[in-house]
Amino acid sequence: MMKKELLIIFLIFFSIVSPAQNISLEPVGQGFDRPLNIQNAGDERLFIVEQGGKIKIIQPDGDLSPTPFIDISSKISTGGERGLLGLAFHPDFQNNGFFFLNYTNQAGDSHISRFSVNSSNPDLADPDSELLILSYTQPAANHNGGDILFGPEGYLYISSGDGGQSGDPANNAQNLNEFLGKILRIDVDHPDGQQPYSIPVDNPFVNIPNVKEEIWAYGLRNPWRFTIDEVDGNIWIADVGQASLEEINKQPLSAGGINYGWRCYEGTQPFNTSNCPAASELTFPIAEYSHTEGCSITGGKVYRGNQYPTMTGFYFFADYCSGIIGTVSPDETLNILSNFDGNWVSFGEDVYKELYIADINGGAIYKIVETSAGTSDLNPHQFQVFPNPTSDIVSINTTIEIQAAELFDTSGRLIKSITFKKPLLKNSFDFSALEEGIYLLQMRTVEGNFITKKIIKQ
Repeated sequence: MMKKELLIIFLIFFSIVSPAQNISLEPVGQGFDRPLNIQNAGDERLFIVEQGGKIKIIQPDGDLSPTPFIDISSKISTGGERGLLGLAFHPDFQNNGFFFLNYTNQAGDSHISRFSVNSSNPDLADPDSELLILSYTQPAANHNGGDILFGPEGYLYISSGDGGQSGDPANNAQNLNEFLGKILRIDVDHPDGQQPYSIPVDNPFVNIPNVKEEIWAYGLRNPWRFTIDEVDGNIWIADVGQASLEEINKQPLSAGGINYGWRCYEGTQPFNTSNCPAASELTFPIAEYSHTEGCSITGGKVYRGNQYPTMTGFYFFADYCSGIIGTVSPDETLNILSNFDGNWVSFGEDVYKELYIADINGGAIYKIVETSAGTSDLNPHQFQVFPNPTSDIVSINTTIEIQAAELFDTSGRLIKSITFKKPLLKNSFDFSALEEGIYLLQMRTVEGNFITKKIIKQ
């Protein structure tokens, strides 16, 4: 099991850009009934999942198919955090016609089932083709997780929340004999004879007594949306917080068995550490934001499209409550781009890896479009900090004039503050007298915008 030193909890940094932004939202479909998932099937169609049980298709010409791809509304419970929650097309969908749904049944329990496309019409599925793959009880109506996706090795990954209620009172997320509060990983192509799936041999808890072998990762509160970036080989898990913090986790996909810390920690902060592992045995988020910025994170995707090269490698996320859309840059800087008018619940990709976002209450799907950045826009690529890590002098080169800079330690204590009489494009800081550790360098531009960079002193 991968372990991380407690110091990782301080790798949290913000680049708050306000009011400037460098993305806009282009409408591609409206009039949906609580849309909460966007997928493609390896072609130019977009499949829009509605919470009430229907999946609709936006055709390549932008028109909406008159008949839903599938309607399982009679099978599900809906409302609140229940409903048809996740869709994943089999990697060989073009040949086998299989797709998988994650939904809460009429009793409110989680079902992951396989369905088949209509053999004569690719825009229709067969609702009677259901094969139940995996089910588990949900003790409450909330924290159902619900996301599903296929990894590069062809295994199906499933997100499950901690079962609901405040503070995970049953300690489900830390209990390895429960499916709740986990990322699960199963092989749906090779049934084991007793169930319609098998356990991958490299799952981290294979052949351990009293442990669910399906578990890939644990210690999660409500991983509503997660993604796998196949280019860098990382899994990104956005975990909805309790009362204070929303968190983003990133780890190599090869690192199974990770404990992300809930209920012991909410993000980087202790929550209920009674009978918990040592902090050194937990893996803390690479980024988080407080409830002054939002209240419920929606995880997204790492941009791998071709239309907007400057967005490449940036992980996109949003917040359901505040409407913010933000990114985590390749150097793990969290950037809040702007507030948009929407209740964002899901990101999706088309076949060309361009990004889309769903507004559940507005009933709309938008494409994320990069706009021309003005001189007041803060892009992390406009700030070069080197060498980093450092043992003495850190040089800073920017394309935006800096008016002031402040250096903080990881406790938030101000180490040094400088206001420049003349705005600078170049500067340096002497770290030689500072102790080894992690520091945050916050810079303010002449327009009043801020960017914060992590500096590691060795």
